[in-house]
Amino acid sequence: MEHNLGFKCLYSPSLEILSGGLLPTRPPQKRGTADKFGNCIGMPDAVEYRLSCELEGHADDVRGICVCGNEAIATSSRDRTIRVWSLDPSDKPKYSASKILLGHSSFVGPLAWISPNDEFPEGGIVSGGMDTLVLVWDLKSGEKVQTLKGHQMQVTGVALDNSDIVSSSVDCTLRRWRNGQATEFWEAHKAAVQAVIKLPSGELVSGSSDTTLKLWKGRTCLHTFVGHTDTVRGLAVMPGLGILSASHDGSVKLWAISGQVLLDMVGHTSIVYSVDSHVSGLVVSGSEDSFAKIWKDGVCVQSIEHPGCVWDAKFLENGDIVTACSDGVVRIWTVHSDRIAEPLELESYVSKLSQYKCSRKRVGGLKLEDLPGLEALQIPGTSDGQTKVVREGDNGVAYAWNLIDQKWDKIGEVVDGPDDSMKRPVLDGIEYDYVFDVDIGDGEPIRKLPYNRSEFILQNSGQKGLQSVTSFRDPYLAKGMLFFDVAQFDGILKKISEFNNTLLSDLEKKNLSVTEVEISRLGAIVKILKDTSHYHCSTFADADIALLLKLLKSWPPAMIFPVIDILRMIILHPDGATTLLNHVEDENDILMDMIKKVTSIPALPANLLTSIRAVANLFKNSFFHNWLQKHRSEILDAFSTCYSSSNKNVQLSYSTLILNYSVLLIEKKDEEGQSQVLSAALEIAEEENLEVDSKFRALVAIGSLMLEGLVKRIALDFDVGNIAKVAKASKVAKIAEVGADIELLTK
Repeated sequence: MEHNLGFKCLYSPSLEILSGGLLPTRPPQKRGTADKFGNCIGMPDAVEYRLSCELEGHADDVRGICVCGNEAIATSSRDRTIRVWSLDPSDKPKYSASKILLGHSSFVGPLAWISPNDEFPEGGIVSGGMDTLVLVWDLKSGEKVQTLKGHQMQVTGVALDNSDIVSSSVDCTLRRWRNGQATEFWEAHKAAVQAVIKLPSGELVSGSSDTTLKLWKGRTCLHTFVGHTDTVRGLAVMPGLGILSASHDGSVKLWAISGQVLLDMVGHTSIVYSVDSHVSGLVVSGSEDSFAKIWKDGVCVQSIEHPGCVWDAKFLENGDIVTACSDGVVRIWTVHSDRIAEPLELESYVSKLSQYKCSRKRVGGLKLEDLPGLEALQIPGTSDGQTKVVREGDNGVAYAWNLIDQKWDKIGEVVDGPDDSMKRPVLDGIEYDYVFDVDIGDGEPIRKLPYNRSEFILQNSGQKGLQSVTSFRDPYLAKGMLFFDVAQFDGILKKISEFNNTLLSDLEKKNLSVTEVEISRLGAIVKILKDTSHYHCSTFADADIALLLKLLKSWPPAMIFPVIDILRMIILHPDGATTLLNHVEDENDILMDMIKKVTSIPALPANLLTSIRAVANLFKNSFFHNWLQKHRSEILDAFSTCYSSSNKNVQLSYSTLILNYSVLLIEKKDEEGQSQVLSAALEIAEEENLEVDSKFRALVAIGSLMLEGLVKRIALDFDVGNIAKVAKASKVAKIAEVGADIELLTK
């Protein structure tokens, strides 16, 4: 069976069923390499994995796998669940769903198995999620028994160290938990920590977006492993030999504990997300390139193609392999003839592969569905000879801009392009993202057409440069930020008066009430705020601000929201904001006190709504920017659950706060802050039951942060491409537009 660029080597389910014959032989190559197409060389006869069964149930990407002894498998998913699959007693090779664990509020990633003990007689599971939580589950009851809070960003790895749990996070730290409490944490890397494992000898190993691995004895780094050229995404122990690492650079490496690279396994054509080993000496890796690859002594001996990204791959004790795929299906592969799937199941899988590959048809390296249509030719070019590739039916056709005639001249059909290697092609000594072969017809030779991604983005956005992609500029923004400047002042005063009367009638709380004179003073404050035409010259007395702050401090939490609403509008008044600043910069920071008060449990929607809007309005005044940057982590942590509020107005206000922070931190070039805001924005974008404008503002924040570039790699680690894909498919035009632009930025 021919691949689009050459023969696929070795066994794959589709290959064996469709071809039924031997593959052409290839000359032997050196250990750790593949052929020029990224395919595997020379498979031992004993290793021939075939589909055993498919486990369906997850509603979205399956992200992680945990082998639970000999009887069960646990899997995590973007659908926020963990599913436990147990061996079917009536049909031993098959698994069936036995439990669904619900508790994470966003997608679930790493898993670890707690073997049965006195506390967990049927074993337990440790899980980490994008919601920053580490959860511990009792498999006997299926209930969550511990919630471990402390990480500031997505949890990327969990490992057991005797009875302790060790977790890694995008917040750059490792944390140790004992009996449900954090006992220590430390900054393990200067960039996101993507994985952590424990070695049989007791040390910990971490892998990071800084491209390194680190070996830890307690909190002491014994050695830093340097060799990868991109994010280290997955780690595993290779019994008796050392440490395996999977990287975004497309390679898998085997390291000695000393830091020496023993084997370099090259063959994947995209990000490698996971790696695992078996006592037999086999290694399996899972990749964005849709393949699980099996390696023996550094040589790829088999490639198993999937209908989507392979997020994780693990060996069972019997040598079978479990894979987690972006199509939401868990698959088990076996070398044992008595466990191979029925012919109809194998044929069904071949069909799925075929459909998947058709959906990903490419035109010279670009996805056909990503190419703009003929309508792109209605946009004039900017320079003579500028090129565009557009979709015409099932083909990509190249055009060049004719500056004199002011029209696009057809060059010809794109007939070939770059292979799947990660090296950029070179033409006339210059590197390009793509160099296409274009058939210009009339018996003329094939023409080479250089092409860069930025030109592709230009076509889709209709802009003259990346910096002005319009989807990242909300029409209601001022300097990219949004403010809440409308208030129902009469209703606010009425509510304050009503609450004051309630206090007067309560003997125990009567001392908290305000006098008639103070009520009149509040009316005078509102009168100033209503008169927007005189904002340039009207002023507030210190006593005015002091009165509001007194009510914020002394009134019961259930009564302060109308007071916060007045404060929200004072922030937009030039003199009011300046006067308030004096009460923020002193030792008693009234704004942080307010945030802590309104977010303490139980948090009331009215308090959350008015306080988030008040904080969002602070962004209008540059003299509050340092305060906002200084307290960024505390503020975002305090309001972090608001994205999933049942109150749509709270959702929208929180999304606006995130958007404003993204603009400020881009301006400040604050990479750590941008990372936290990106994490929050992605969490909003993941939420299903979200008001349209809330989702839009979160997507604008994501696009803006990626466009800036400092945290683009973290966005890719978070699988922002899937979020963009979902947004692009939206029926709401502005959501689809910004989704398409984010998708382009991922490329």
